[in-house]
Amino acid sequence: MIEVRNLTKSFYYQGKKATIFKNLSFKIHTGESIAILGANGAGKSTLLRILGGIDLPDSGTIHTNSTISWPVGLVGGFQGSLTGRENVTFVSRIYSEKRKVPEKVRYVEEFAELGVYFDRPFKTYSSGMRSRVTFGLSMAFDFDVYLIDEVTAAGDQRFREKSKRLLMERKKVADFLMVDHNLWGLKLHCDRAFILDGGKIEEFNDLDEAVALHTERLLATPPQRGIEE
Repeated sequence: MIEVRNLTKSFYYQGKKATIFKNLSFKIHTGESIAILGANGAGKSTLLRILGGIDLPDSGTIHTNSTISWPVGLVGGFQGSLTGRENVTFVSRIYSEKRKVPEKVRYVEEFAELGVYFDRPFKTYSSGMRSRVTFGLSMAFDFDVYLIDEVTAAGDQRFREKSKRLLMERKKVADFLMVDHNLWGLKLHCDRAFILDGGKIEEFNDLDEAVALHTERLLATPPQRGIEE
C-alpha cells in the first residue's frame, strides 16, 4: 500500500516559481498497478522520483508498507568514469548483503549482453547500452513496487522485447507505477490510471476511459504544465 497526502513540488526557473503539482493525495492498494498519464512537463517523472526517494517534495507525506524501487532505468546515479561493472557493484553493495553482490553483478552482465564493454567506462556507452545496464540493475532486485518510466521504449527491438518478457514475469509478484507513451504497454500491465494535468491528479478505475480522455486532451488543446506563480 502507498498513501500520499498533500504532496506539493515546485522549482524556480528564471526567477519565477513554477509549481509542478499541489496537494496531491491518493492511495494505491497492494495488488494493483497504475498507469500515470499526462502531457510532457505535467510532472509524471517528478512524481516517480519523489516516490522512489530520488527527489524531495516541498511538503506532504508518503506512507507505505511496501518496498519501492528507484525509477527503473535511471542513469543519474551512475558515474561516467567507472565501468558498467564497477557501477553495478557499487549500487549492489548499497542495496544488498555483501555475499549477494557477485550474484547481482552476474545477473546484470548476463542480461545486458555487452561483452567486453561491461568493463569499459559508462560514459562511452550508447543510450541503448546504458538502458541495458540500468534496466538489468533494477530487475536484479526484488521490490514490491517498481517505478517504470519509459524504459520499454529504450534500446533496440530485441532489447525491448526482452524487457517486455521480463516485466510480464515480474508483474506476477510485484506491482507497477508506469509512465509510457506507448499506451498499448500501459494497457498490458496496468489496472487503472491517474492523469496529471494542471498540477492536479484525476483517478480512473477504467483504464480505457483514462487513455481515451488523455488522448482527446492532447489532440484538442495545448497541455497545461503545472502552475506558474
